[in-house]
Amino acid sequence: MLAAELRLHDVRVLVLEKETEPVSFVRIVGLHIRSIEVMAMRGLLERILERGRQRPAGGFFAAINKPAPEGLDSAHAYLLGIPQPVIVHLLEEHAIELGAQVRRGCAVADFEQDDEGVTVELADGEQLRSHYLVGCDGGRSTVRKLLGVGFPGVPSRTETLMGEMEVGVPQEEIAAKVTEIGETNKRFSLRPFGEGVYQVIVPVAGVSDRAEPPTLEDFKQQLRTVAGTDFGVHSPRWLSRFGDATRLAERYRVGRVLLAGDAAHIHPPIGGQGLNLGVQDAFNLGWKLAAQIRGWAPETLLDTYQAERHPVAEDVLDNTRAQMELSSTEPGPQAVRRLLTELMDFDEVNRYLIEKITAIGVRYDFGAGPDLLGRRLRDIDVKQGHLYGLLHRGRGLLLDRTERLTVGGWSDRVDYLADPTAVLDVPCVLLRPDGHVAWIGDDQQDLDDHLSRWFGKPAN
Repeated sequence: MLAAELRLHDVRVLVLEKETEPVSFVRIVGLHIRSIEVMAMRGLLERILERGRQRPAGGFFAAINKPAPEGLDSAHAYLLGIPQPVIVHLLEEHAIELGAQVRRGCAVADFEQDDEGVTVELADGEQLRSHYLVGCDGGRSTVRKLLGVGFPGVPSRTETLMGEMEVGVPQEEIAAKVTEIGETNKRFSLRPFGEGVYQVIVPVAGVSDRAEPPTLEDFKQQLRTVAGTDFGVHSPRWLSRFGDATRLAERYRVGRVLLAGDAAHIHPPIGGQGLNLGVQDAFNLGWKLAAQIRGWAPETLLDTYQAERHPVAEDVLDNTRAQMELSSTEPGPQAVRRLLTELMDFDEVNRYLIEKITAIGVRYDFGAGPDLLGRRLRDIDVKQGHLYGLLHRGRGLLLDRTERLTVGGWSDRVDYLADPTAVLDVPCVLLRPDGHVAWIGDDQQDLDDHLSRWFGKPAN
């Protein structure tokens, strides 16, 4: 995702992938509302919709089964389930189409940075030179460790097995047992994926070495412990384990080296936020890093990456911790869960939690102003079709209902649309390339000040 964002601004980019081949196992991942919007803003949504399955946007928070509230502020108010290899392939294909290079079987062993750039050494001894390096290399990030950035947090206290496999008993028997156990154990589930294949999630007593992958026998043993039967599971597609560790990098940037995705934060997967958080990190960082490399970034623009995304990750860590507590079988957490289940019958509570999990409630701190300032703008109808269709090139956009303003010397970075739509109830809106509202008003001088803040000095 980050490579594609950089290529939109004609930045040369190389992706170093340690694995020699794409992942072969078919894990189903979910794109939440904000990530679906991100795909729409870059013209990827149609491709992705063809390969995914839409589900209602409800029941995310601690798996409390409440439907999504009516009228969510998005044209894409659903969850999209999609196989992990498919989304990886589509994003890689997109980046390559835009001109990115991808080299597989290339592991980063070391790097050194200076005032001009970064020298990266690969495991085979080859050295590469770049202006910047971004570690998107996961929770055990080599880049983060070499950078010496602290990764404080809480180690795992519980562990859960997750995998996809076939079962050997009738669906009715599985459904009855899942319903029975689900009354008290919220970390247990068997979810059908068609043709006799189920996603199996089962808790484990204690914490083991997560570097060691689980076996089918581990699943059978834990299923028998929790459910009294192993359901005749066999022929696994993939098997994994996860803990509830929560850690957040102290810094997202040291000089010319940055961190994104799981390299910057890890948390329990409950609520399905991890993939989405990483994609949205890349979406926030891409245009800013490109601006820095292209030479038009304001002095502090790249620093806003950490300023904006670090608090978002903190919030995700907090809400996943809370959800894990609510999944405990202990009497206290169960009592809190029952109370929260009642509170979620109030529309405001349910809406707040859905907007939090799906990231459409994120508001960056751009200073004092209307509530819309700092939030992303939904995909509204405009004269040319849909707003997000105007953002495919990754540029800023001025929506001017007054037809009196201009982007002037920033026209090489910011597009202009006069009299966009009656849906907007404010005179003019300046959008950043990530779709967040950077300014609201109707004064040209005020607009120029904000164009300078986000897009640097005018070209003329």
